Amino acid sequence: MQDKGAFFSPFCRPRCLAAAAPAGRAKLTHPGKAILAGGIAGGIEICITFPTEYVKTQLQLDERANPPKYRGIGDCVKQTMQSHGIKGLYRGLSSLLYGSIPKSAVRFGMFEFLSNHAKDENGRLDSTRGLLCGLGAGVMEAVLVVCPMETVKVKFIHDQTSANPQYKGFFHGVREIVRSQGLRGTYQGLTATVLKQGSNQAIRFFVMTSLKNWYKGQSCPKPLICNLFLPVSLCYENEGTQIQPCVATVQKGERQENMPLNFYKGTVPRLGRVCLDVAIVFIIYEEVVKALNVVWKTE
Repeated sequence: MQDKGAFFSPFCRPRCLAAAAPAGRAKLTHPGKAILAGGIAGGIEICITFPTEYVKTQLQLDERANPPKYRGIGDCVKQTMQSHGIKGLYRGLSSLLYGSIPKSAVRFGMFEFLSNHAKDENGRLDSTRGLLCGLGAGVMEAVLVVCPMETVKVKFIHDQTSANPQYKGFFHGVREIVRSQGLRGTYQGLTATVLKQGSNQAIRFFVMTSLKNWYKGQSCPKPLICNLFLPVSLCYENEGTQIQPCVATVQKGERQENMPLNFYKGTVPRLGRVCLDVAIVFIIYEEVVKALNVVWKTE
């Protein structure tokens, strides 16, 4: 049985780098393959689901308008297409695409790195360790990628929909934000983002691991942890973009009665994207890893 302490030891040697796997032992995914496959999956996924992300962000930003510009999801899509055509639903895609590729790469790379040390001698990862590995992956992607990406994305989309846009493109926008606000300008809401991504990925990988174990005929624990963390996850899904407006609203004493609902603004389009996101990313990731196993021998 694997020593549990090896999971936490920073000096333990990754088993995926061993010369050869013992006979009958399940193969482990090399972190390098996970990084490459995760990046590819993330890029494809965001190109498919970006319109829902655009609508979600517009509805969140519209909460600050008085009176609101949009009456709902359908009205937001209708007005956008009337003004800018179908391409209007992809405004700001570059800012999210540049972030989604490294985000997924970091997420899956870190998860595989951690899970390689957490699996037993048969290559099995139990649900609890899957949750912990997902938590670690979520925290890492939040710090390295998600927080600066989300901050720049919201500022970029908001600028592009203004009467006189200041940013000529993604890189120009990043340069201007850093020049005027420093690196801190790209790390607004870091604590909320870490909580959001940590809980999100913990839940996702816990469910994925549980379903895999169940499919293979192994025990699957009751989804108690999912029921406990789901409301927190949904709240922090929106907190990355809503934390500043909500705090400002309370300080001004305006619409305090809507404070709890403000965290869920844009939840419906967000859920639409998240469902597609999880399904597309995990499916593409697994298929890319299979393809890489054919051309990239790591054992």
